[in-house]
Amino acid sequence: MNITIKDLLDAGVHFGHQLRRFNPKSKKFVFANRHGISVIDLEKTFARLEEAAKFVEETVASGKDILLVGTKRQSRDLLKEAAVATNMPYATSRWLGGTLTNFVTVRRSIDKYKQYMQWESDGTLDKMHNKESAAIRREMSRMNRNFEGIVELEKMPGALFVVDTRTEDIAVAEANRLKIPVVALVDTNSDPSKLAHPIPGNDDSIKSIRIIVEVIMDAIQAGLARRAQPDAIPTRTVKPAIAAPAVEDQVPVTAVRSDDEDSDVVPESFSTDDETKES
Repeated sequence: MNITIKDLLDAGVHFGHQLRRFNPKSKKFVFANRHGISVIDLEKTFARLEEAAKFVEETVASGKDILLVGTKRQSRDLLKEAAVATNMPYATSRWLGGTLTNFVTVRRSIDKYKQYMQWESDGTLDKMHNKESAAIRREMSRMNRNFEGIVELEKMPGALFVVDTRTEDIAVAEANRLKIPVVALVDTNSDPSKLAHPIPGNDDSIKSIRIIVEVIMDAIQAGLARRAQPDAIPTRTVKPAIAAPAVEDQVPVTAVRSDDEDSDVVPESFSTDDETKES
């Protein structure tokens, strides 16, 4: 990894949720609580991130794919860019229920979508009756939202990388049912016990999500390089970890709230639960 704990601090990865949204199972990742806000221990975040990156690299090097999942507004563009850059499958518009547990049926629908795209490219749709071709194009538009990132997913992924397990609870449940390891960025309002490789951190801030996704993307690229050259021994530069900043340094004075803990008004830097699932 080419990042340090200070990089995580600068990105705001340490900001957790308000105490009233706190999940007790995430207690082991909390450094302290200040003014009704949980502060995540960045030393543990750094260690978990390094473990997750190594796991992702080994999984990709073995020939398996990583399915990137994140339908939140803050994460969808970042995950899509990472997936396209590494040629990995992704789900950023919506998670179609049964994508993993009902994979055979989903594959049949994807094959139908591919046939429609072939008809569009070779001009077959233009030769059809206008009403029939219009109906097919409407169905293609719906299919594109559902299957855009998994069109080339021919087999089960080796692992899932998820941003916000509360939003993507169905994807995590399907992966756990099929014993597929899940690597995820989890905030203090989530349950890390459901994950093989939880990465404690702020899952609502774009800067926080970006730095975690970049590390995972680097791990995928390293795994792809090893897959292409199995005899090569990759060298990875790992910067030495620095001591964790004091709590006063982790929570800037200008960002600390002075109002009541139960207030719904929180600084822009802190995580919120206002994001809702898209239908």
